[in-house]
Amino acid sequence: MRADYDRVLKQRNALLKTARLPRGKAIETLDVWDGHLTDLGGQLLAARLGLIADLAPQLARAYAEVAGDGALAAGLGYSSTTPLAGDGAAMRPDGVLPTAAELTASMRERVAERRGDELDRGMTLVGPHRDDLVIHLGPAPAKGFASHGESWSLALGLKLATFALLRADGEDPILILDDVFATLDAERRAALAEVARSAEQTLITAAVLEDVPPELRGGRVEVGAGTVRVLDPGEVAS
Repeated sequence: MRADYDRVLKQRNALLKTARLPRGKAIETLDVWDGHLTDLGGQLLAARLGLIADLAPQLARAYAEVAGDGALAAGLGYSSTTPLAGDGAAMRPDGVLPTAAELTASMRERVAERRGDELDRGMTLVGPHRDDLVIHLGPAPAKGFASHGESWSLALGLKLATFALLRADGEDPILILDDVFATLDAERRAALAEVARSAEQTLITAAVLEDVPPELRGGRVEVGAGTVRVLDPGEVAS
């Protein structure tokens, strides 16, 4: 779906650029591409909103585990150029999502409103390609307000939420943790280690081996000084 949308978007942008030229007649075929764009765009928006609705509760749980007691609640929203798709506010767990057909109709209306602006600028100004996922921390968007530690915890929470969502769908993903334990206290290391132990396969990187909880120190690969060495589980790294 995304590949088809990108193809239509590319063609439509080319037509908008051509329509700006003197005596350009590409405008006559723009309506056809509008239909393709909004049909695919509505489907893509519906899929995105559905994914966010499924991911949001997983993020809330994962962030609470990583951030610890007293942390603000984490949430997800969607900021869209299509009014019906969202204004960036945190999505409510009991909210009713619009259908693909409703989103297509809303997007088509907005495209018609912005036609003049698009012709002036020679680009498509409405659609999923201009939308954003919005991460919330408490009542406000995290961007511009979250501290460095909160931002890091949100990034880790989002990774763990994605992992949990894939597992809920019957997948068995590999959990990759890139040098994350060094910045965690003992309680948070233990919580994250519990998640890692539940995964069938986990890949962990660390600059210092002691940062990794002992129960996760399985097969190891030491990289340094231009060499790569595979260590047995009981072997001490140099």
